[in-house]
Amino acid sequence: MRIVRLANFVMPRSGGLRTALRALGEGYVAAGHESILIVPGDRHSDVSDAQGRVITLPGPVVPGTGGYRVLIHRRRLARLLDRLQPDRLEVSDRFTLRWTGRWARDRGIPAVMVSHESLAGLLSFAGPAGAACADLLNARSHRAYDQVLCTTAWAAAEFDRIGAGNLVRVPLGVDLDLFHPSRASAALRARYATPDQVLLVHCGRLSTEKRPERSVEALVALRAKGVDAVLVVAGDGPLRPRLQEQAAGHAVHFTEFVADRTAVAALLATADVVLAPGPIETFGLAALEALACGTPVVVSAESALPEVVGDAGAAVHSDFADGVQRVLALPSDERRRAARDRATRFSWPAAVAGFLTVHGATAGTVHGATAGAGHGATASVVAGVP
Repeated sequence: MRIVRLANFVMPRSGGLRTALRALGEGYVAAGHESILIVPGDRHSDVSDAQGRVITLPGPVVPGTGGYRVLIHRRRLARLLDRLQPDRLEVSDRFTLRWTGRWARDRGIPAVMVSHESLAGLLSFAGPAGAACADLLNARSHRAYDQVLCTTAWAAAEFDRIGAGNLVRVPLGVDLDLFHPSRASAALRARYATPDQVLLVHCGRLSTEKRPERSVEALVALRAKGVDAVLVVAGDGPLRPRLQEQAAGHAVHFTEFVADRTAVAALLATADVVLAPGPIETFGLAALEALACGTPVVVSAESALPEVVGDAGAAVHSDFADGVQRVLALPSDERRRAARDRATRFSWPAAVAGFLTVHGATAGTVHGATAGAGHGATASVVAGVP
């Protein structure tokens, strides 16, 4: 089966979406399918690797996003899709690519939209008008595609609210070998903290919707309470200068974007607690990677992360310092074991199997096959969040 995938907001320095696209592509290829991913970039390229074929088309930078690009040239993309002749279309975007759902329907090609972000959350700043706009755009999205795939019940809620009947739910996964407690590094810890200090880590994009300032505020509050803590902020983004100004004079270390996934795993495994303060996260791969490293996570109770983290951390509405203290009150071995155990409930093979089920595909299905679900699928849960 040839699965053509489309995504916006993907670049070499992006995080969760890029990780998910690669892991799913590698899984599709390993299962015997053909995976073709189309993303925007500064120039055209066409390469193949373990995740299949990756085609980059020129796309403009979206102002204020720190370099993210989008695909906007419909005719060029439509011609490419016609040449590729997909058996299934998978679209990880609901902005400039919604039209591809109709393109697929006109050609009898089953299409699924993967909801990687919360439109209701992104527009919540506009109040009731934002909610109404989100409902309108979400209604257009769910009508445009045969199925809408959400990774958590929280992510599905904005579609449930408008009565969308074509929802399926499949959680994402984590590389349990790469992200492992054995990655903890005494040398790395010594770089940032003394043996007696609490090492906190914020790992993620430094942008408004991620609310990274909450992590700095938590560090300041903890130290005011007498907790000898330090914070490492790993990531980059448009808020970095503001955060550095906010953190001036406090025990906060900023790193550049960490491209080496092994280095990310080492940092997460070395931390005592990881902070994930974003209130509109629909899944939170970085938090799950921390759990896999045996490190508990303090998350925003407003997001989907409580579904993912379960009892392997703490969910708070605003007081992240209190959440850290609650986690630290547990014995270290106990909290680290709970984190790792929680992460083992999620895996990329299980996620890939769930996505392939949505596509009506199984291992060994060849290009041109017509097995599986067609148009008009009803709401279902392919794989529930543990």
